[in-house]
Amino acid sequence: MGRPAGWLKGLTGRNPMISPGAPKSRRSVERQFWKEVAIGASSEDAGAAVGVSQAVGARWFRQGGGMATITLVEPGGRYLSFVEREEIALLRTQNVGVREIARRLGRDASTVSRELRRNAATRAGKLHYRASVAQWKSELMARRPKTAKLVKNPRLRAYVQEHLDGRVCLPDGTVVAGPAVAAWKGRNKPHRGDRAWSIAWSPEQISQRLKLEFPDDGAMRISHEAIYQALYIEGRGALKRELVAALRTGRSLRKPRARAQSKPQGHVTADVVISQRPAEAADRAVPGHWEGDLIIGTNRSAIGTLVERKSRSTLLVHLPRLDGYGQQPRIKNGPALAGYGAQAMATALTKSMTCLPQQLRKTITWDRGKELSDHARFAVDTGTKVFFADPHSPWQRPTNENTNGVLRQYFPKGTDLSRWEAQELEAVAYSLNNRPRKVLGWKTPAEVFAEQLESIESTGVATTS
Repeated sequence: MGRPAGWLKGLTGRNPMISPGAPKSRRSVERQFWKEVAIGASSEDAGAAVGVSQAVGARWFRQGGGMATITLVEPGGRYLSFVEREEIALLRTQNVGVREIARRLGRDASTVSRELRRNAATRAGKLHYRASVAQWKSELMARRPKTAKLVKNPRLRAYVQEHLDGRVCLPDGTVVAGPAVAAWKGRNKPHRGDRAWSIAWSPEQISQRLKLEFPDDGAMRISHEAIYQALYIEGRGALKRELVAALRTGRSLRKPRARAQSKPQGHVTADVVISQRPAEAADRAVPGHWEGDLIIGTNRSAIGTLVERKSRSTLLVHLPRLDGYGQQPRIKNGPALAGYGAQAMATALTKSMTCLPQQLRKTITWDRGKELSDHARFAVDTGTKVFFADPHSPWQRPTNENTNGVLRQYFPKGTDLSRWEAQELEAVAYSLNNRPRKVLGWKTPAEVFAEQLESIESTGVATTS
């Protein structure tokens, strides 16, 4: 004789739940995991911080595509917490009544009574209240999985997919195939290899363009974040995962912003950040403040660039290979022989800067690259104070960034920059410094720099080291 139909609903007041297997980690644990990721922790470290294995942490991160799969906002106080459920379980084993439990928790008696009935374990046809099972059941029933908008709307999905992965074509509609590429393997874009050509609109471009093309059709609306979620998070089922190859970054997993900003930069101390730079360097009224960076070529080649903020004058720093480069295997933690290691960079920069009067070499603002980690020695040798821009903030060195873009006319990306000698770099710098500039009232940087020198000489003797 089996149990009569509907016996479980009569016992718990809830329809039978189809068990999905062993209870997963509590949502509060997953929520804390994603909070750790959001502040820059790796998936392994975030897993260890919340008490799960490294493998579980890596799996959560991979399945979410690097994006949080649950909201990071803590549930409101109207819902029982796991701590409260543990208290209910302990008091229940002590035969404390429902109303007394409710008084101790500050809850309504009906809330506790319903909790003991609905979320209790039902093994052997009897109610046994356990906090872990109750929490699992409540979280399972609280899930409200919504069908993704791209799944419900085939027309919208086709538009998004076409503008992500549509073929490149001529005005007459002739498709241009582009390079032949290997099949996507679930990893990032190929390193220094051809990528498939596609229309490749960004999710934000698609989202905003829909408003222009379908101004009166509310169904043709989607946020760019929803498109990213459809691409990165497993199980959304709207867009194929391989479409991430059409994104500009080509990443198969989203990179949390805090993680991108948490690179170790021990050479940048509190006294050399850009906020400590003299105020006179910001308004370009006083000469002698420079911005610097490297332009990188193939085979670990580079050229140093320096631009004076007031006159826009350019200095190019020759960074030749050191003896032994390419002739012996690279030694781990050995000396950098490519020409722009810390010591070589400081020496080359010192040689270039000491050709200028002391009044025209007050400060240099550099990016966060390790090539200038020997900045203390450089500052002592030249009397030039070094400051570092904030991470991922190229706008704090606008003159240098603009000049580097112009220099790519002479030194394109993907070319070997070590083939150029100091004399050739000097010729390119001379050419740039004698171009008229709109920002200078169509004067050339050389003319403005000469005026600065003349002003220094008229007020006092210019000194060099």
